[in-house]
Formats: sequence, structure tokens, C-alpha cells
Amino acid sequence: MELKEVLRFADDKVFSKTGKHLDDLQEAILKEVLQGRKYATKIAQDRDCTEGYVRVAASELWKILSDVFGEDVSKGNVRAILERAKFYNHSSAIGENYGTVNHNVNICQERARSPTEPQNPQQTPKQLHIDLGDAPEIFTFFDRTSELSTLENWITGDNRTRLIALLGISGIGKTALSLRLIDQIKTQFDYVIYRSLRFSPTLETTLTNLLQIFSQTSEIPQNIETKISQILDYLRKYRCLIVLDDVQMLFSSRQLAGQYQTGYEDYQLFFKLIAEVCHQSCLILNSWEKPREIARLSKDNHPVRCFELGSLGEAAKEILKSQKLSDQETWSTLIDIYQGNPLWLELTATLIRELFGGRVAEFLQCEMPILDEGLQFQLSQPFGRLTAAELAVMVHLANLPEPVAVSHFFNKIPFSPSEIVNAVRYLGNRFLLDVVEEEKIILFSLNSVLKEYVISMSI
Repeated sequence: MELKEVLRFADDKVFSKTGKHLDDLQEAILKEVLQGRKYATKIAQDRDCTEGYVRVAASELWKILSDVFGEDVSKGNVRAILERAKFYNHSSAIGENYGTVNHNVNICQERARSPTEPQNPQQTPKQLHIDLGDAPEIFTFFDRTSELSTLENWITGDNRTRLIALLGISGIGKTALSLRLIDQIKTQFDYVIYRSLRFSPTLETTLTNLLQIFSQTSEIPQNIETKISQILDYLRKYRCLIVLDDVQMLFSSRQLAGQYQTGYEDYQLFFKLIAEVCHQSCLILNSWEKPREIARLSKDNHPVRCFELGSLGEAAKEILKSQKLSDQETWSTLIDIYQGNPLWLELTATLIRELFGGRVAEFLQCEMPILDEGLQFQLSQPFGRLTAAELAVMVHLANLPEPVAVSHFFNKIPFSPSEIVNAVRYLGNRFLLDVVEEEKIILFSLNSVLKEYVISMSI
């Protein structure tokens, strides 16, 4: 059988089963294997990626083909299975013309199953497994009703989302929101897991930790490709909700946002597989830097979403009320100045209570905004990661009275147009810029808190 014919047949069968064609990497792997070649090294060199990346992709390809053809497929038997299946497919087509064969086309079972339909009972644990590890205890939670509703719909609705990036500037409430979401929807899962990546664990460490939860009595494999494969198997077998917090700690400082540190690039492959491989679970990534692969993966009809968390709005008054501040008529002004950021308001409210006797009106008579030491420390963390070009853009914006277009920076700061464009773009991915559109022109500025911090830092 001609190679092109076999490849086309395999792609047609995969598409009829999953609704997706083989991607370029899968097709390259299959092509090399069908020709009896050792594929990993050649493809890794051709595509400038690691052999491990290729092997994991191959492992997932064999699983897809095994599901499509109803028998175990490996690199050793894939050609024989494809040729045999094509022969029977041809025979069935002949029989179908005489009304003797009935074909049914199915899409990915996990995606097709109704969310109210019970999962395979013999595969479901007898009880809900919850492991929140080092999750902080949330003593107070302020209204995020619409945000919770949106996230719950993405995860448990008809078009179940496999990967969600929960994004926003430090202090905006990503951790609190994800933990409240867990509490709200946990009964719809077999496993619920929260882990922080604040100490930058390698992917192997994270996978080992997860496998210890899933298979407490089984031996953990040493090979990272096998670990990834096992994790994906558990995500297929069980309905799992996994939250990975502080994802920004995987990224490099002094580099444009979302660039993985050396030795952490495997996370990018892992997140990509979570998005693209068929399973019935959901992974949430909390970060104050946007992972670069998320932008590429979050397209129409893909089970990947971004949620950018913004101001708490009027609900932030509950924070001021809990701090027993006075002058309620001025609270909205205080909330606007501090961008409705829960942590910024908590720190500022403490300052007002301690130095102004809780009187907000008296505090607002000072030149605004005032940044207490705790707030300055919080802001120093993302600012400490900026590139020289990003810092130059921030300093320039801090001294401007009005929003400006990106072209304004050309010839104003000592960087090339390419460096400036990238700096502005990735400052947006760090959630450090305010963006408005006027007459189809995109304009950029800093909010008052960031502007004050940049000016004080520059002195």
C-alpha cells in the first residue's frame, strides 16, 4: 500500500472518531515509523525540539490510534493494523452498498458525554479525593458571583474546558477565587487537587507529586515521558480538577513575560498536551504572567480559555467594612484609586485604621495614592522581573498625563521599534498597563498606583 494512502486513511479514521485531523508532528512520526525509521532523533533535529517531546507525542498518537481502531497500537504493529483496517474498511464499504453494513461515527467520548450522565462507575473512586496541599486558608471571600458562574460553566457545561488560565496582577484574588470555585463544584469530580508552584518545582517533581495522589500504592516511574503518559491516563479515567497556582514562578526574570526558565520548558509541552489530548478533566493555571502557549491554544472551538480577573468593584466595600473604616460616602473613591484590588485595599485599609483612626476622608486629603511598605513590596515582585526596555516604557508612561499609542515611544526611549513593540505587548501580558481604544487607536497608560510606584522607584 502506498505511504500517502496509508497516511490519508489513518487521518480520515482519526478525524471520523475525534473530529480532529492528525497534526504535523503526529503525521511526521507516523510517516517515519511506517518507513521503518528511528523517528525521535530525526524529527527532534528537524523541528528543533527535544527527543523527549517527540516520544511523548508519539505515545499519545499510539493511544489515539488504539482508541480509533479498538486494539493496542504501537510503532511495531501500526502499519499492519492500518493495512488490515483499510482492507476491512474497503470490504465493509462494498457490503454497505448492498445494505449489509451500518457505520456509526463517534467523536471523543469525554467531550460527547453529557455532564449530567454518570461516569463509568467501575472506574470512579468510592469517595471524593481532595488534596489541597499547601493551599492558604481563606477566612473571608468577597463577591465574585459572575466570575464563579463563568468558570463553573466553562468547566462543567456541555463544552467542557480542559485548560484554563486564570490571570491577573498580584493581589487581585486569583488564589481565593480558585479555592472558592473548588468548594463550589468539588462534588462533580473524583479528584480535586491544589498545588502552588511558588518554589519553582521541576515538571518531574510536580508529576511525581500528582502521581502519588492518584496511585498511592503504585511505583512511580522514573522516565518523565511515562509520568506524563500516566497522568493523562488518570485524567481520562477519572474526572479531575487540578489547580496549579503561582505559575509565573516557572518563568525567567529579566526576560519578556512567559518565557520558561532553563530546565522548565517541559511544562509548555505538558500544558499543550492537557489542552489537546482527549480527556474528561480540567487544569487551572493561576498566574500574573500570561503563559505564551495559552494565546496560541485558546482559539475558537478549542477547550482552552483565558480568564483575566479585574477589579472587585463595589464588593470591595466589604473589605473596608471589615476593617471598620468610617466615611462610607468616600469608599468608592478609595476603591477607584486602588483599582478594586483586594490586597491593595486590605493593606491600605490597615494603614488608614492605624494612622488615621479609620477616617477615610482624612486619608484622602493627602496626595494620592499613598503606598504603604507592604504594597510597595508586592509591586516590587513583578517589577523585579522586567526587561530594560519594559522598565523604560514604564518610566516614560509614569511621566505622561494622557494615554499614548505605541508609536509615541519611538525615538523617545533608547530602544529599537521592535524592542519597544515587544516591551509594550508583554507588559500587557504582565497586566501592568491600562489599555483603551479611541477612534480605533489603541492607547496605553498606567493606573495611579503603578505610576506612583514607578516614580518613587525612579527617584
